[in-house]
Amino acid sequence: MDLHSRSVREDVRELGATLGDAMRAHESPAAYDAVEAARTAAIDYRRGDSDDRDALRAVVADADVDGYEDLARAFAGYFELVNLAEERERVRELRRSEAEGTLADSVRGAVDVLADAGASADEVGEILDDVHVVPTFTAHPTEARRKTVKAHLKRIRELLEELDEHRLTPRERERTWRRVEANVESLWTTRRVRERQPTPFDEARDVQFYLANAVYDVVPDVYADLDDALAARYDDPPEVPEVLAFRSWAGSDRDGNPYVTTETTERVLDRQRRLVTERYLDDLDDLLGALSMDGTRVDSAAAADLLDDASDEVPRVVEQVAERYPDELFRQVVAVVRERVDRVTDVQPGGYADADELLADVRALEDGLREAGLGKVADEHVAPFLRRVKTFGFHLAALDLRDHREKHTHAVGEALAREGIDYDGMSEDERVEFLTEAVLQDDPVVDLEDTEGVDDETARVLGRFDALADWHREYGPDAIDAYCISMTEEPSHVLEVVFLADQAGVLSLPDHAGLDVVPLLETRSALSNAREILGTLFENEAYGALVEARESTQEIMLGYSDSNKENGFLAANWQLDRAQRNLAAICEDHGVDVRFFHGRGGSISRGGGPMNEALLALPKETVTGDVKFTQQGESIAETYGNPRIAERELEQMLNAQVRARHAAIAEDDPDVPDEWVAAMEEMAETAREAYRDLLDSEGFVEYFEAVTPIDVVEDLNLGSRPASRTGERAVEDLRAIPWVFSWTQTRCVIPGWYGLGAGLAACEDDALLEEMYEEWPFFRTTLDNAALALARSEPEITHEYAALAPDDLRERFQPRIDAEYEQARDEVLAVTGRDDLVDRAWLRESLDRRNPYVDPLNFLQVELLDRKHRSPSAERALRLSVMGVAAGMQNTG
Repeated sequence: MDLHSRSVREDVRELGATLGDAMRAHESPAAYDAVEAARTAAIDYRRGDSDDRDALRAVVADADVDGYEDLARAFAGYFELVNLAEERERVRELRRSEAEGTLADSVRGAVDVLADAGASADEVGEILDDVHVVPTFTAHPTEARRKTVKAHLKRIRELLEELDEHRLTPRERERTWRRVEANVESLWTTRRVRERQPTPFDEARDVQFYLANAVYDVVPDVYADLDDALAARYDDPPEVPEVLAFRSWAGSDRDGNPYVTTETTERVLDRQRRLVTERYLDDLDDLLGALSMDGTRVDSAAAADLLDDASDEVPRVVEQVAERYPDELFRQVVAVVRERVDRVTDVQPGGYADADELLADVRALEDGLREAGLGKVADEHVAPFLRRVKTFGFHLAALDLRDHREKHTHAVGEALAREGIDYDGMSEDERVEFLTEAVLQDDPVVDLEDTEGVDDETARVLGRFDALADWHREYGPDAIDAYCISMTEEPSHVLEVVFLADQAGVLSLPDHAGLDVVPLLETRSALSNAREILGTLFENEAYGALVEARESTQEIMLGYSDSNKENGFLAANWQLDRAQRNLAAICEDHGVDVRFFHGRGGSISRGGGPMNEALLALPKETVTGDVKFTQQGESIAETYGNPRIAERELEQMLNAQVRARHAAIAEDDPDVPDEWVAAMEEMAETAREAYRDLLDSEGFVEYFEAVTPIDVVEDLNLGSRPASRTGERAVEDLRAIPWVFSWTQTRCVIPGWYGLGAGLAACEDDALLEEMYEEWPFFRTTLDNAALALARSEPEITHEYAALAPDDLRERFQPRIDAEYEQARDEVLAVTGRDDLVDRAWLRESLDRRNPYVDPLNFLQVELLDRKHRSPSAERALRLSVMGVAAGMQNTG
């Protein structure tokens, strides 16, 4: 029997028609006719029924100012609905595959791989002990939609699921579709463009929505699948440890964002604690209903002991629940636990001091049920709650602090100058020596609370570390226990953070270290000098004590975005691969375990692409099992907006990491053949030279400004951070997100492939390249990702934008870009042996479905960018066109 009653084509067709009905009801006939004419003209050209795009160009040129806004809203709204239809199709395929037993990359599949390879239960247990997958949600501004729009889309998503998966009568189906129509009409009449820039707290609330809903909901299911898979293959399966954790930068990432304050971070910490306790209270309410066992028929010493212990903390509560639930021992336990959870955010005494206390009581409840012979009840009702408490604690997601190393250097210099110490005048070696001695001595050197005589920037840094100590006392160290240092270049940049944390009392070496200090290595020079930087730190008495106190583990963040912007796609990927191997070797030489933190963006050029494939492509010597990576902007909504897709993504990540860890332990890691390395060195350097030659050419920044909507992107109110670090319009100062976002709008994804063609052509041994693609996961994944970026590029559309530039700039740059695109495309097809850049049928179908509807938005955008003076309506239309292209391309930055 088919599990579903609809298809993606049916969803797309009917949603599109419903959107058209809403437009007809609220706009003029002329506006509707213009949209239809643009749609038809774009489809005719794509199908080959028209030789040129003149008809589409004419529709756009003939539209009036109000018509521009209607065109933009119509096509942008269409893509939002198409995205829901394709998301629903993905769920269909997942359910069908699961029903047929053909679902790939599941946790069951990972267990099967280990079992088939002969791994014993103990060996599987050791692998699982090593595995720790940590998605880290960031507030990077790549989510272009308003929350109100997302709320309407969420309701439509839920209605589509009901229509597709439930057996409805004709009357029920009709009623449900009327609700879809009503929500689409609400969506059409809702303002799309933000009137104000979101605050960091707004961004944090957005991230918290996904954490407290889809992520919270599906975590127990992922663990249950893993437990079931192990039980199916082993008579005595290992106990599953905590293999998932979640972190966030939202409201704590200060790098380049002056609006993230200590007050912001404190509000985020407080709200996250309240959100997770609210979810716990809901779960405990459910347990109150489920654990209704008659105490005269079942008994449990463990549950009785829990109540006895609770009498010391909340005696009156124990008395009250005994009166309310006489002879219902388990309900009494749940009621006591619920009251103590409720008091965590209350002024009343008796609340749990930390999540470990709550865990102990939930375990006692679980043990009591099993003791009473109620194991199935424990498995179904208590075990999921126990997993949630282990995963989310009282913090929901731990926060990482982050700031640029220049801020710390400046603050330390000013604070010490006030004490008569000339830090600014010290050499690097002198700074390392001074900071080390200051950390190891008992007496403080600076007073973080005293901000007299320092500038505002220093006051903010000192206040942050002073507040960090308060946050540890109030929310617990687990709530905010990592500090990332952007643009780390020297050992002193790391020791400055250690010094400030020590002055705050967050560190007290060698006995206590409440903070991971995480260097972010993102420039070519930092990655090249990694051995010197880390070697100096590991051999440093103070820093060595810190690492030892943090279980001899060093977290290192790798920056994909800025590395790509600096070096180009191929060179950046090769540099990061080499760097990981080098960093792993350095840590091994010093007896330190490494945890890599991959700073990946949503786009291919910023390290994006399928996460499970990326994890499997990592060098074996770097796979410790412990891995952390950023999830950003639109990728958060796509990954965690739908609970079923969220569960699938988490399973794929675990599948990849379990398999990768097993391979790292069980298989020899052969050195990459010298000829492969030599070929990559030559290709990467050639690609980098081609990329830098383009960016460094006189007039390129002006060309970039002329042919992309960078001004609109910077003014879109996408996020709270400024688009540039310095306020200057230079490639090196521009943040990676607007850089990628702007090129993506023009259908010319330069950051995802420029230089690749020149690089691949530098290797004249075709057979060698084909061998590397077939046998080397790194090379295969790199080319496959580049193929996706090339497939999303449309030179004909790009030429429409190129016409916006002055003739001399266009003639200087566009032929170079065209030639590199053609060379990259041809080289990738030749090496991969494919006829199409896209080798996945569903993706080809999606692109073919989307392209005719993106084209009108691009033509409209070009028309509006060409106007020096735009009315408010035209300005709104331009912004909507940007958001529509982003929705159509399913990618911003």
